[in-house]
Amino acid sequence: MNPGESALDLAARRLERAVETLEQRLAGRGEADGGGDLFGDDERARLAAELERARARERELEAAGAEASAALGRAIREIRTALGRESLPQEH
Repeated sequence: MNPGESALDLAARRLERAVETLEQRLAGRGEADGGGDLFGDDERARLAAELERARARERELEAAGAEASAALGRAIREIRTALGRESLPQEH
């Protein structure tokens, strides 16, 4: 990952490369064998496993994002509460 590049940017680049590869295979297979199966059994199994890992990672990232959002919300409330106390006159 390059500096300043988010995980989303990286995922988008990977998706673009995958789509390009798929388009190339579709074009090549369609010409070579009249449009038969795009992938062999081994490749299909590998792709299915990779897709499942990607979906699991997506779920993990969504959960982490929700946890981070909740933590930020709590921190904001605590800061606002602390700032509100500072604006009140101090009793001696």
